[in-house]
Amino acid sequence: MTQALQFISHIFHTPIAAFTILLFVSLVIPPWFERFRLPGLVGLLLAGVILGSSGLGLLNPKSETIKLLSDIGKLYLMFVAGLEIDLEQFRQKKNRSLGYGFATFFLPLVTGTLIGLAFGFGLNSSILIGSLFASHTLLGYPIVQRMGVGKNEAVIVSIGATIFTDISSLLVLAICVSIHGGEFSLFSLSIQLGSLAIYSALVLFGFDWAGKEYFRRTGDDEGNQFLFVLLAIFIAAVGAQIIHVEQIVGAFLAGLAVNDVVGRSPVKEKVEFVGSVLFIPFFFVGMGLLLDVPVFVKTLTNNLGLTIAIVLGLITSKFLAAISAKLLYRYNWDETMVMWSLSIPQVAATLAAALVGLEVGLIDKAVFNTIIVLMLVTSVLGPLLTSKYAPKLHALKPVYAEDIATQTSLWSEESKSNLANKQSEFKAIVPVANPITERYLIEIAALLARHESGIIVPLSIAQTSVHLREFELDLAVKKSRKLLEQAEQISQELNVRSQATLRIVEDVTTGILRTAREKQASLIVMGWSEQIGLRSRLFGNLIDSVMWSAHCPVAVMRLLEQPAKIQRLLVPVKSLSPSTIRTIRFAQLLADSNNGSVTLLHICPEHTATDEIKVLHSRFTHALSKAFPQVNSQVKIIPNHNIPQTILKETAMVDLVVWRSLRRRTAGGLMISDVPHQVINKLACSMVLFGEPNV
Repeated sequence: MTQALQFISHIFHTPIAAFTILLFVSLVIPPWFERFRLPGLVGLLLAGVILGSSGLGLLNPKSETIKLLSDIGKLYLMFVAGLEIDLEQFRQKKNRSLGYGFATFFLPLVTGTLIGLAFGFGLNSSILIGSLFASHTLLGYPIVQRMGVGKNEAVIVSIGATIFTDISSLLVLAICVSIHGGEFSLFSLSIQLGSLAIYSALVLFGFDWAGKEYFRRTGDDEGNQFLFVLLAIFIAAVGAQIIHVEQIVGAFLAGLAVNDVVGRSPVKEKVEFVGSVLFIPFFFVGMGLLLDVPVFVKTLTNNLGLTIAIVLGLITSKFLAAISAKLLYRYNWDETMVMWSLSIPQVAATLAAALVGLEVGLIDKAVFNTIIVLMLVTSVLGPLLTSKYAPKLHALKPVYAEDIATQTSLWSEESKSNLANKQSEFKAIVPVANPITERYLIEIAALLARHESGIIVPLSIAQTSVHLREFELDLAVKKSRKLLEQAEQISQELNVRSQATLRIVEDVTTGILRTAREKQASLIVMGWSEQIGLRSRLFGNLIDSVMWSAHCPVAVMRLLEQPAKIQRLLVPVKSLSPSTIRTIRFAQLLADSNNGSVTLLHICPEHTATDEIKVLHSRFTHALSKAFPQVNSQVKIIPNHNIPQTILKETAMVDLVVWRSLRRRTAGGLMISDVPHQVINKLACSMVLFGEPNV
C-alpha cells in the first residue's frame, strides 16, 4: 500500500501530470465562476490554492515545469495587455489620454508610496508598492462595448490612458528592481535609464518595421507569421534581461510594437487565443500556488490596517484622478464615474509586477497577499460600477446612437460607391463545390439578387497543381462545369440572371477572392461544412481566409430547409456596434427579400436594472427601424445568466439564426466562452454566419 501511494504521488509530480492538471483546471474552473458573475481568474487563483501546498499538494510551485509555464503565462499576459490597447483610439484623443494617464498614474503612485512609508517599508519598496497602484486593467471595457458607448470620449480617454499608466508603472518597476539589485548611484541610474530608452526604441520601432516587412513578404503564411509574433515576445523578454530589466517590460513593449503589424488579422486572433486558453490561465494558477493560506489569514488579521489602507488608497487615488479629469476636461459626473470604474481593476500588470517584487525581495508575503485581496476587490467593484454608470452615457451622446443606426451600411465603401455611381450592379458570388448544398445556396443568393435588382455569379474552382496529371485536371474541370450547368438551370427556374464562372487555380481561396474583386462583388455566399467548427480558427483555412481577406461581406450558410420557406429570423446581439448593425442590416435585407420578420435578441445579466433594460430596448428598436422600416421587427431583451441555453430556447420559434462573425478579444487576459460555438451544434434550424468586409 505504501509503495502504491508513493508511486501515485510520483506520477502526480511528473511534468506531464502537472501539465494535465493545469489543462483540466483551465477548462473547467473559469466557466463555473463566470456563472456566478465572478471573474474566471478568481477561480483559477482559488484552484491554485487548493492544488498547492496549502491544499492537496498536487502541484509544486517550485518545480521547473510550473515555473516555466507560469513565466510564459506572465509574459503572454503582458504581451496581450499591450496587444489589446487600441492605438487608433489613443491617437484620436492623444493629449487628453496622456493628461488623464498622468493623473491616474501619479496620484496612485504617490498614495501607494506614502502608505508603504507609513507602514515601515523602505523608500524603494514603497515606490514599488506605489507603482502597483498606478496601472489598471480594462475589465469593464467589454461592458461599455455591450452598452454601445465605446465611442464616448471619456471611454476613449480612459483606454488611451492605459498606455501611459502601464508603460510608466513598468518603468518604475524596472528602476526599483535595478536599484535593489546593486548599489544606487546617479551614474548607474543614468546608465540604466539610457539603456532602457535605447532598448524601448529598438523594440517599439524595430519590431514594428521588421514585422511589417516579414508580413508583407510572407503574404498569407499564417503559420510562420504566428511564430514570428511568438519569437518577438521572447526576444523582447531576453533583451530586457540583458539590460537588467524585468522580462514583463519587454513583453508589454513587444505587444505595443506588433499591435499595428497584426491589426485585425487572423494571426492576432490565433496569438490571443493560444495565450487566453493556455498560458495565461497557467499564470493565475501559479499565483494561487504561491498563496500561503496561513500567511494570508495572518495578513488579514495581523496586518488588517495595511490591507485596508492599500485597498482604500487605490480606490481613493483613482477617484481623485478621475475628478481631476472632470475638472480639467469638463466631463459630467456620469462620464467621471465611468472613467473611475474603468481605472479601478488591478489585474494584469499589477499581479505580474507584484510577483516580480516578491521574487526579488522588494515586497514580502504580507504585501503580496494584500495585493491579491486588492485584485479580488477591484476586479469585482470596477465592473459593477461600470455596469451602473455606463448606461447613463446614452443620454449624453444621442447623436452617436443616431449615427450608428443610420450611417452604417451593409456594404463596403468601395461597393457603395460602385452601386451609387451605377458602375456595377449588385453581384452575389456563390462558390459551389457540393451538389447537395448547391441548390439552396443558389436560391438564397437569388432572393437577395432579385431584391437588389442584381445578378448571381456561380463560381466553381477546378484546383490544379504542378504535379497534377492531365486526366485528373480534365476530371476536375468536367465536375466544375457540371456544377455550373446545374447552377444556371436553377437560376433560370428562379428567373434571376447569372454569370457562371470557372476558375482553374492552385489555391481555392485565391480563386474566390480574385473573382470577387474582378466581378466587383457585393456579397460572397458560401456553404457551411459540418466538419469544421469555430474552435478550429475559424472554419478551416478556406472560409477563414475568405472571411478575413474579402473586400465585401461574406455569408456562410447552413440551410436545413428551402430558402423560400425561411420567414422568421433571429439575430442574437451582444452590443450595438457598427459591426452588429451591419449584421442586423443583412438580416433585414434577407427578411425583406422573403417577406419575413426579424427578432433582435439581447441577453443581459439576471440582475440588470429595469432602467438599463429600457435604454437598451429603445436603442435596439431605433436601430431596427431606420434602414428597413417596412420589415416586421421586434426586440427581445431577456435577463438570464445562461446565454447559450436562452438562445437555444428562442431558436425553437424561428427558421434562421444570423450570427455575427466575431474575432473575440480578451478581457484581463481571459477569454469568455464562445457562445456561438456552444449553440451551433445544437441548433435545429438554419443559420448564417455573417462576416463584414475587410476594409
